[in-house]
Amino acid sequence: MPAENVAHMLAAFVLAAATPFLGVYEHQPPPDFSFATAKGTKRLSDLRGKVVVLNFWATWCKPCTDELKYFVRAELAYGSKIEVMTISSEPQDVAKSYLHLWEIKLPVLEDVGGPISHEYAAPPIPLTVVVDAEGIVTYVSRGELSWPDLETAIDRALAVPAVGTPAPGVLR
Repeated sequence: MPAENVAHMLAAFVLAAATPFLGVYEHQPPPDFSFATAKGTKRLSDLRGKVVVLNFWATWCKPCTDELKYFVRAELAYGSKIEVMTISSEPQDVAKSYLHLWEIKLPVLEDVGGPISHEYAAPPIPLTVVVDAEGIVTYVSRGELSWPDLETAIDRALAVPAVGTPAPGVLR
């Protein structure tokens, strides 16, 4: 192995060791964050009881914009069973304007400066995270996904009983 490659690997190892443990991982709760709504500030954890699909994206990212149609399709297919939230760390109003221009009806959280993206260790984008009703990550996709990938991930998250839902047969 060339000395240059060894030096790069060593530098990456040192950087990784010095970096706080950030990111989002399956079978763990996701990093919590707050966001503004028409009714005031909410936290991701306030959505417990519902499956949440988070998509980190940017207008300049072709794979990101290509997969937006899958999130629209998911909202139509699953309705109130899920909450879709797109997250962009671009400057104020860039993502909102893009969605408006292309008549894409998806909620967007503008993560100006990227604090949420940083907590989730995104980039790389696109990054898609599915959180089940109990608040546990059941799916993480780094890079472009397909409709079957997203549909399977949502179906799997919906199969987990919601918080407070009795197990089948308990109320007989």
